[in-house]
Amino acid sequence: MVLAQLGGSISRALAQMSNATVVDEKVLSDCLNEITRALLQADVRFQMVRDMQANIRRAVSLEAHAAGTDKRRVIQKAVFTELCNMLDPGKPPFVPKKGKPCVVMFVGLQGSGKTTTCTKYAHYHQPKGFKPGLVCADTFRAGAFDQLKQNASKAKIPFYGSYTESDPVKIAVEGVERFRKENCDLIIVDTSGRHKQEAALFEEMRQVSEATKPDLVIFVMDSSIGQAAFDQAQAFRQSVSVGAVIVTKMDGHAKGGGALSAVAATRSPVIFIGTGEHLGEFEVFDVKPFVKRLLGLGDLPGFIDKIQEVVPADQQPDLVKRLTEGNFTLRLMYEQFQNFLKMGSIGQIFSMLPGFCSELMPKGHEKEGQAKIKRYMTMMDSMTNAELDSANPKMMNGSRVTRIARGSGRTVRDVLDMLEEYKRLAKVWGKIKLPKNLDPRNTNVQEIVKSLPPQMLKQIGGMGGLQSLVKQLGSK
Repeated sequence: MVLAQLGGSISRALAQMSNATVVDEKVLSDCLNEITRALLQADVRFQMVRDMQANIRRAVSLEAHAAGTDKRRVIQKAVFTELCNMLDPGKPPFVPKKGKPCVVMFVGLQGSGKTTTCTKYAHYHQPKGFKPGLVCADTFRAGAFDQLKQNASKAKIPFYGSYTESDPVKIAVEGVERFRKENCDLIIVDTSGRHKQEAALFEEMRQVSEATKPDLVIFVMDSSIGQAAFDQAQAFRQSVSVGAVIVTKMDGHAKGGGALSAVAATRSPVIFIGTGEHLGEFEVFDVKPFVKRLLGLGDLPGFIDKIQEVVPADQQPDLVKRLTEGNFTLRLMYEQFQNFLKMGSIGQIFSMLPGFCSELMPKGHEKEGQAKIKRYMTMMDSMTNAELDSANPKMMNGSRVTRIARGSGRTVRDVLDMLEEYKRLAKVWGKIKLPKNLDPRNTNVQEIVKSLPPQMLKQIGGMGGLQSLVKQLGSK
C-alpha cells in the first residue's frame, strides 16, 4: 500500500482514541498530536497540518454535542473529511474521449520517470478502447528515444521518433500528424527534461506546446521532493497550461504525502500515481477511495471494478452464485488468488479489502506476499478435485498433507500454513450470508445489511456506502 507508514500511524491514532473509555479534550488532543506528527514526518507543509488540526477541532467541538452522540464517529469522520480536503484540488481533471483525437503533452524535470510514465499512461487507456500513439520529442537526453522505443514495443503501442533530427518541435509536429492520419485518438508527446528548472526547458516546452496545441499538459513529478512539489508545480504552471499532475515513485519514499498535498495546494489535479517500475504499477488517483485505503477502510467499489476487469462477463454470474452459496472451498480460494495476480499490485488489491491488507501479506513486503500466494497455488495444484471442492477442512488428514507437500516440493509446515490461511478466509466469508440468487438490480439492501457483520458494514461506509455499492454492481 502506498504511504503505508503514514496510513498506519493515522489508523493507530484513531484506534487509540476509539479504545478510550471516555472521549474528552485530552483524548482528542493526543489523537490530533499523533496525526500531526505522522503528517509532518510525511513532509506535509506545516501550514496545511496546522489548518487541518484547527478545522478538525472546529468540526468536532466536543462540548457542543448532545449526550449520547458517538464522539468517536464524529472525530473519525472529521479526520477523513479534512484529509480529503487536503488532497483535493477542487478542480476536475480533463478526461480524453474515445474516437476524438486528443493530444497529451508530458513535461517534467529529468529523472522524474516521465518517459516510463508516458508508456504507462498509454498502456492504461489501451484496454479501455483507446488507440494510443507515442511521440518522442526528447532530443536532449541520450537514449531517450531508445527507452521510449523499448517501452512502447513491450506494451505493443505505436511510436515515433528520430535518431538524426535535433529539433524537438519538428519531431513533435511530424509525430502528431502521423498518428492523426493513422486515426489514433490518444497522441502522447514526451518532451525533454533537465536537471534543474532552467529557462531553456520552459522555452522549449512553450514552443512544443504552441506547435502541437495539446488538449492536456501533464506535469510528471518525483514524489521524493516532498513539499518542494508546491514550488515546482507552480513554476511549470506559469510557463505552460498544466492541466494535471502525475506523481511518480510513490512506492519508495515517505515524502509522498507531502508531495500529494503540495500539488493539491496549487489547484492542479493529481490524476495518477506511479507505484513501481512495471507498466501495471500505475494507479488512478481518486481522493476519497485513496484516503479510505490509507485509513484501512478499504475501497470495495474499486475492488469490484478490478474483479470485473479480470473476470470475463459470462463468468461473473457463476462467481456471484458460488460466493452466495456460502461454501468457501479451496478451489474458490485458488480462483480468487488467480484473479488477484491478474489485477496488478497485490498491495493495492489487498488495501481495497477492509481488514484484509495486513493479514495475508506482511506490511510493506508486496513481493513476499505475492510469492506466498504463488506457493499456496503450487500446493493446491497437487490436490485432488475432491480436496479442492470440499468445504470440510477435517478431511485434510496427515497422509493427505504429506502427499501434497511431496507433490509440490514444499514442507508439511508450508501446507499446514496454507490450510490455516484457508480456514481463516473461510471463517471471514462464513460471516457474510448474502441472499441466494443475488441480483443487485432488484435486491433489497436491507437483506444484505442483515447478512453483514456490523464491523464490515461500518467499514463499507454504513447504509449509504452499501447502497452505492449495490447500485454500482447493478449498473454493470
